[in-house]
Amino acid sequence: MTTYTLHLPEVDLVYDVHGPLPPGDGRPPLLMIGQPMAASGFRALAAHFPERTVVTYDPRGLGRSVRTDGRTDNSPTTQAADLHALIRELGVGPVEIFASSGGAITGLALVAAHPDDVLTLVAHEPPLIRTLPDADLALRIREQTRDAYRAKGSGAGMAVFLASTMWQGEFTEEFFDRPIDPAQFGLPSEDDGSRDDPLLSESSWAVTDYEPDIPALTAAPTRIVFAVGEETGDTLTARTTVATAALLDLRPVVFPSHHGGFADGESGYPGQPAAFARTLHRVLDERV
Repeated sequence: MTTYTLHLPEVDLVYDVHGPLPPGDGRPPLLMIGQPMAASGFRALAAHFPERTVVTYDPRGLGRSVRTDGRTDNSPTTQAADLHALIRELGVGPVEIFASSGGAITGLALVAAHPDDVLTLVAHEPPLIRTLPDADLALRIREQTRDAYRAKGSGAGMAVFLASTMWQGEFTEEFFDRPIDPAQFGLPSEDDGSRDDPLLSESSWAVTDYEPDIPALTAAPTRIVFAVGEETGDTLTARTTVATAALLDLRPVVFPSHHGGFADGESGYPGQPAAFARTLHRVLDERV
């Protein structure tokens, strides 16, 4: 693995290249992107692609990618512009992308803005809240997460967030009627004083607020594959994946495990990275 820094006007973008450039196998580089996950979150998955040149990166303001624009908000269109610059820097033509969670939203924004950058986009569980019929309630829960985080710290905020991710089916008013205790999730009740978590604060609301440009995605030459975990059930990210795929007349491919199913035990909620990688290999090989 070799680490590089791409100096852009508003960020020093740090990325890692696993393998040779140009790739030795004739295949395009495979980018693995997340949000708010940085490059380290793809360590286990990248290890299952030893024959491919894999590129991972830290989105602006996260991990090692230091912002110089004075901002703290995260925008999928801004991150898409960063990825466009990174792909041009690689200098080997269009790439394939595995993108998870908020990274999948960035991937959709990239294809809409720069369709010639991407041959295949595998969009794994993009949390596009506004595609849901119960979007108003989902947005209220997002506010409740932020408010709990502001008032009582990360344990309280994460407890609301986890409760929302475990809820099966459409949200109802019942969600707001029950107390949510951090202890039931094994989380600390003490407030550490931090308020800059991109998952719990409003800094990433532009990501989940994003509305995909369906005409641009339909017109793009990019092959778009939506992916959903078999253990995700009927929770929010499964429902947003199905709803977004339907806008493009697509059906998601079922992958092993859950929302973070490509990660190992280092993430704290281990998935099945080997099985996940086998499915991703199959999906990508269908393009060849």
